[in-house]
Amino acid sequence: MNRTRICALSCAAVFVACAAAAMAQQGPVKISDNVVRIGVLTDMSGLYSDIGGQGSVVAAQMAVDDFGGKVLGKKVDVVATDHQNKADVAAQKVREWIDRGGVDMITDALNSAVALATSKVVAEKKRILMDTGAASTRLTNEDCTRYTIHHTYDTFALANGTGRAVVKQGGDSWFFLTADYAFGHSLEQDTMNVVKENGGKVLGAVRHPLSASDFSSFLLQAQASKAKIVGLANAGGDTINSIKAANEFGLTKTQTLAGLLVFVSDIHSLGLQATQGMYVTEAWYWDLNDQTRKWSKRFFDKTKRMPTMIHAGVYSATTMYLNAVKATGTDDADAVMSWMRASKHSDMFGTNMTLREDGRLVHDMYLFQVKKPSESKGPWDYYHLRETIAADHAFQPLSKSRCPLINR
Repeated sequence: MNRTRICALSCAAVFVACAAAAMAQQGPVKISDNVVRIGVLTDMSGLYSDIGGQGSVVAAQMAVDDFGGKVLGKKVDVVATDHQNKADVAAQKVREWIDRGGVDMITDALNSAVALATSKVVAEKKRILMDTGAASTRLTNEDCTRYTIHHTYDTFALANGTGRAVVKQGGDSWFFLTADYAFGHSLEQDTMNVVKENGGKVLGAVRHPLSASDFSSFLLQAQASKAKIVGLANAGGDTINSIKAANEFGLTKTQTLAGLLVFVSDIHSLGLQATQGMYVTEAWYWDLNDQTRKWSKRFFDKTKRMPTMIHAGVYSATTMYLNAVKATGTDDADAVMSWMRASKHSDMFGTNMTLREDGRLVHDMYLFQVKKPSESKGPWDYYHLRETIAADHAFQPLSKSRCPLINR
C-alpha cells in the first residue's frame, strides 16, 4: 500500500472518529414529528404587506433552501398565514399551528399587537417566537418571555437613530402623528425621551387609527402646533399615506416630516421627490456590502422587488434557528434558546450578533439619509449611509430593562 493511500485512510479514520465524538457529545437527534416546522405569521393583504407579506415567506424559504431543505437529516417545512393585523386571529392561528400542525418556531409577527399576543402563546406552549417585524420594546421589557427573540429592530433603536439625528440638525420642537396601538405608543414615547434628552421639546401629539383613510384632521392639529418637526410614529401604508397627505396639504412647506419607521419599499412607493433629505434608521439595507447585494439580487429575482429589513431579518432568524437545531440535535425550545443565548451569530444580516437575557438580539443599526433624485443611480438606490450605530449603543441598555427575567 503506497504512502498516499495510507495517508488518505488515516485522514478518513480521523474524520470518522471526530464525527462520532461530536455526535456522542451532542446526543441522539430528537426532532418532534421528525419534521422541523417554521411558521411565517405576517400581513398578506393589509397595510404592512409590502414590508413583510409574501416577501417574508420567500425569505424564510430561501434560508431553508440554503440549508439544503433539511436539518439533521429531517425535513424542514415552511408554513404561512395572514394574521389580518388582528391579535386574536393571530393567537388562535398560532395555537392551531402548535397544537395540530407541530410548528416549532414562528417568525415575522409583523404588527406589535400580533407579536405580543403570539409571545404569550409561545411562552405557554414552550415554542419559539423570532419576531422580525414588530417593533414595540414591550417585547423585551414588561412582556418579555424566555421564548421570544426580538431580532431586527425596535422602537428604542429607531428613536435613538432618527430622533437624535433630527434634533442635532436643529429640529428641536416636535409634534407626533401616532398609530393608535402598542407599536405607535412605544415609538412615540421612545422618541419623546430622545428628543428631550438631546435638548428638544415636544409640543403635542395626536393618534390615528390603524389603516386610517383620512389624515386631514390630524395634519391640521400638527400644523397648528407650529412644531418644526412632525414625527410620524406609524408604519407601512399609514406612513405612505400620511406623507402623501402632508405634501398635498402643504404642511411640508413650513414643517419637516420625520419618518420614524420608514422602509426602503416606502421610499420606492413615494419616490425620491417626496422623500429626499429624510433621515431614516434601519437595521439593514440591500446595498450595504457585497454580501447584502448578492443575497438581495437572489431575492429580487424571485420577487421583482428589493428586500426590506424585515425580509432580511426573516432569512437571518430562520438561519439562526436552524443552526441552533443542528448544533443541539433537537428542536426542544429550551435547548435551542440556551444555545442561541450562549453563541455569537453572523450571516448576511450582521456579524457577531448576541442574544441578551431579555430576548433582544444585539447588532449594529444604521442611520441613512434619502438621496436627492439627481444622486440616485437607478431604482432602489435610495440611501446615503450617514452613521453606523454600534451594537452596544443602538438598543436600550440592559440596565434599564424592565424584563422580569433579568437578574439584578
